[in-house]
Amino acid sequence: MTTPSALSTHETRDRLHELTVIDVRTPGEYAGGHLPGALNIPLDQVQRALTDLRQAADRGEILVVCASGARSENACRILAENGIATATLSGGTSAWAAEGHDLHRLQGSPRATWGMERQVRLTAGTVVLLGLLLGLLVHPAFQILSAGIAAGLVFSALTNTCGMAALLAKLPHNRTGAADLDATLAALRGRR
Repeated sequence: MTTPSALSTHETRDRLHELTVIDVRTPGEYAGGHLPGALNIPLDQVQRALTDLRQAADRGEILVVCASGARSENACRILAENGIATATLSGGTSAWAAEGHDLHRLQGSPRATWGMERQVRLTAGTVVLLGLLLGLLVHPAFQILSAGIAAGLVFSALTNTCGMAALLAKLPHNRTGAADLDATLAALRGRR
């Protein structure tokens, strides 16, 4: 098993021309802004792309990116378990943009989808408020909803995973079509 490394935004900027950049965010997040030249292979599709990613790694170094670094670390772990050497961008596209580097956006794409972290905050906050309101107005047992979200957030922080994000990624606006992934994999195969 290979050990993934991390590149800073400065190292990435200097080496961007020689890296194959894979963005593992949802298609909506990717459309909202991504590193120049990045290809979108959502985290839940990485297993399907293993053969093409292995071939790309044989041609040069792969940099895996997401919004903050957590999903790219998960993707790097999956790839490392399959013998594919990768690096991740420390701080993700958020750090890239904060340093003043350009993000590319898809031409003609519909309005950008909120980032996954923002979607999780909205969903968690809504369920907590709903649980509290229903607990006050209908029956105290509804407060279990709020407690369940709190427990999930603690578990998420301790394990650096997010079940709610995994569920939200399956919503239609966060999903890639098979044709989109096939086109991305064809573009990946065409890179030298």
